[in-house]
Amino acid sequence: MRVSRIESAANYVILIAFALVILGPIGVILTLAFGPKSASVAREGGLVHPENFLEAWEVGRFGQYMLNSVLVAVVVVVVAVAASILAGYALGAMDFRGATFFFYLFLLGIMVPTEAFIIPLFFDMRSFGLVDTVAGVALPQIAMSIAFGTFWMRAYFRSSSRAVVEAARLDGAGSFRILWQILVPMGRPAILTLVLLTFMWTWNEFLIPLVMSPTGDVRTAPLGLAFFQGQYTQGTALLAAGAILVALPVVVLYVFLQRHFIKGMIEGAVRE
Repeated sequence: MRVSRIESAANYVILIAFALVILGPIGVILTLAFGPKSASVAREGGLVHPENFLEAWEVGRFGQYMLNSVLVAVVVVVVAVAASILAGYALGAMDFRGATFFFYLFLLGIMVPTEAFIIPLFFDMRSFGLVDTVAGVALPQIAMSIAFGTFWMRAYFRSSSRAVVEAARLDGAGSFRILWQILVPMGRPAILTLVLLTFMWTWNEFLIPLVMSPTGDVRTAPLGLAFFQGQYTQGTALLAAGAILVALPVVVLYVFLQRHFIKGMIEGAVRE
């Protein structure tokens, strides 16, 4: 199909307009983060002030908050992705009684919002002594991530090559070996996409760390940024620097995994 020059130019205009809409706020935040934090600093001269990041890091205690976020995110990603692979394989590649029921049960976990169960969940966690612990913050997010992860991996395993699986069975491979030595390597884009999505959702989660850590012992980076904003309402430069520090790990991970992420999203769209 041949595209006219007018249509091609219109496409570029629309893409550039959307790019400006998306990149505009990012440019504003970067400008504020590297700008002077006060009028006195502006009078002293200098257009770029990278010291804002160091001051925001120290004053806002982002070092401890980042460590908490990394710890929670690693626990959630490892446990949720591993459990999602196992559950998705069982529901997508095996035939057993009650498979449809369990699949809809997982879908229910996707549809129920966090606000609907956070209060009773807090009292349950407190009764088990898990409040203000990494487990108390991570376990609810593991359960929420497994719900989506099972749905995601089930779609992949249902669309995987049956011929490859049958050939492996004829060679004497069991279900465990087929999963980890054949299907998992083949599904690396889908799995890495799930890793990135789970990490992003866990890193940006606000409500669960706020409720499950009332004393702030396991305060995560987004939660720390909110409290930092309360302390420096007028300090836009420090706030912008703190926002960039909090968002940076997700951006860096996406840069490293973007090729697999895009491939996994395209394959999932085609399969669906």
